[in-house]
Amino acid sequence: MIADPDDRVPTEDEVQELCEELAKLAGEHDLTIATAESLTAGNLASQLGRATSSGDWYCGGVIAYRKEVKYSLLKVPEGPVVSEEAALAMARSTAELMGANLAVAVTGEAGPEPQEDKEPGTVWFGVFDHGSVDATKRVFDGDPPDVLAATVAASVRIIVDRAKSSGG
Repeated sequence: MIADPDDRVPTEDEVQELCEELAKLAGEHDLTIATAESLTAGNLASQLGRATSSGDWYCGGVIAYRKEVKYSLLKVPEGPVVSEEAALAMARSTAELMGANLAVAVTGEAGPEPQEDKEPGTVWFGVFDHGSVDATKRVFDGDPPDVLAATVAASVRIIVDRAKSSGG
């Protein structure tokens, strides 16, 4: 298992190992998984899509980089898109669009300059899990590529943790 993303940037191999663990859990618990990405711009989908039998459990994802897309397609309320409310709406809407029973959404600010009054490294994760939705905030250190890598790894880790606790 990889170290906490707060400690260091995970390697590509470590993230792929987590994706393979997720593939196994998805099969065991009959999970369908979807993603909504802003900050990560498709990097999370790319990692999940390379995992074993991903066509059986990974429904797909929505990459919504512009706020207007988040507002219209993912039903994010007007206002800041790096927020708990945005992450919750993104997760819920994506699960509904894709017909998934588990979805993760990520929205954040990688930097180097602050946007929407959010410090660089601020990331909100929204999770839809069999009808319920919740969100959590993390702040990662490092340059934009480090924040991106840590965010992708944390996203996969979140889905793996939910899959482990799933009764299917």
